[in-house]
Amino acid sequence: MSERKLMSLDDMFGDSEVKGDTNSGVIEVEIDRLIPFLNHPFKLYEGERFDNMVRSIKELGIIVPVIVRKKGDNYEILSGHNRVNAAKVAGLNKVPVSIKENIDDEEAILIVTETNLMQRSFTDMLFSERAAALSEHHKALTSQGKRTDLLKEIETMLKADEMKVEETSRLLGEKLTSADETGRSFNLSGRTVSRYLRICHLIKELKDRLDIEEIPFFAAVELSYLKEDEQNIIEAILIENKFKIDLKKSQVLRDYSEKNKLDEETAHSILSGEINKKAKSNKPATIKLKPKLISKYFKPEVKQTEIEEIIDKALKLYFDSQGKEVLDE
Repeated sequence: MSERKLMSLDDMFGDSEVKGDTNSGVIEVEIDRLIPFLNHPFKLYEGERFDNMVRSIKELGIIVPVIVRKKGDNYEILSGHNRVNAAKVAGLNKVPVSIKENIDDEEAILIVTETNLMQRSFTDMLFSERAAALSEHHKALTSQGKRTDLLKEIETMLKADEMKVEETSRLLGEKLTSADETGRSFNLSGRTVSRYLRICHLIKELKDRLDIEEIPFFAAVELSYLKEDEQNIIEAILIENKFKIDLKKSQVLRDYSEKNKLDEETAHSILSGEINKKAKSNKPATIKLKPKLISKYFKPEVKQTEIEEIIDKALKLYFDSQGKEVLDE
């Protein structure tokens, strides 16, 4: 059975200008028939950025059509969630859409991620959004070429020069992995891509904490190795307490998880800092006698061992006179 032929980029994204001719592939659809993409991985605009979009739509309308695919009697948004939301606030009843036919779920999520990348630089995204985008690239490159042509077409439109993230050096001569291939599209090292792919294994609540920087990135990578129920335990503890997670704590949590020893009590002890806290020493504090005190009772030529013996005898006499027990004789 032959593979379905992939659409060209022009077929997929349509014209950037709205034309009255329905043969252009752009039509107007009631805004109430547009439904958001399921599990849309990107944060929607808010605040000043959203207000500016509403103002622009009131003045100029929607210039670039919303990209959709048919979903029953409605249309699922693939690109244009912010435009649709702004159009509702602006009071529009209909919006121009470009309907894409025969789009499977894998191609749909690829359109969602790529069009977001076209509009925003990689570094403008939240950590969870970067992870989602990189994950889709990685899947495309590892799906035995099914969508390679589509991916390459879309990637030519990305602003790769804006995607600057510090790279981790790799050994010379090391074979490129699929993570390396994905990273080349974003100017990232393979190891950095691999870390972002791990973020996709976090539960939503921990991703949200990462996005608002309550959890450091490298600590989040370590937490991604915990089982889902263990992550839920961590989240529940964090809700009830004001514990901070750092890389060291997350590494300890992962270590206990890999040994199947991570339960609620242990997790609480790790997050509170009780586990791995330095045990208090039973040794008495070191006491240094001031030279002035020593010179008051001993001549300079008296050796230290002799001074210690005399002090020991003097203290014993004192404790005996007070009826106190000497701890170690």
